[in-house]
Amino acid sequence: MTKAEVRTVTLAKARLRENDIVWDIGAGTGSISVEAALAAAAGQVYAIERDAEAVGLIKNNTDRFGTGNVTVCHGSAPAALDGLPRPDRVFVGGSGGNLRDIIGLVHERLPEGGRLVINAVVLETLTTAVETVTALDFKDIEITQVSVAKTAEVGNSHMFKSHNPVFIISGEKK
Repeated sequence: MTKAEVRTVTLAKARLRENDIVWDIGAGTGSISVEAALAAAAGQVYAIERDAEAVGLIKNNTDRFGTGNVTVCHGSAPAALDGLPRPDRVFVGGSGGNLRDIIGLVHERLPEGGRLVINAVVLETLTTAVETVTALDFKDIEITQVSVAKTAEVGNSHMFKSHNPVFIISGEKK
């Protein structure tokens, strides 16, 4: 699950609006999908996930939070994106090794002013994402690195334990 602090920054970078059509590619447990559905309450969120167990978790989480505007799509991107309505905002949390193709298809389908937000935890994903969005001439590309540390009890004291940093790449289609 995407940590709450990372989720908050990720959602802020998308600049969601109430009526947006949102794709959450590599949705995992659906934490971004649920938050996006709450923000785009009059819109629709499509949570695309290739792992069957994760699909079940997304369905449980959307039921738990009452987000009836989330449609769960079981499949691998980019093929699983065929037939979906044109998005206004797109999140990519997982790509199954197809990041370049996914970003290319997203670029084709996003309208002018549409936003793409990619979360990367490994340097190769960061590099591929930045190279691809730059080559496709997205504008206002930002790369934000979020590091979160939370306290854990160590005896009678508290110590900060770091989580892995996450890189958030965002941009807008020209």
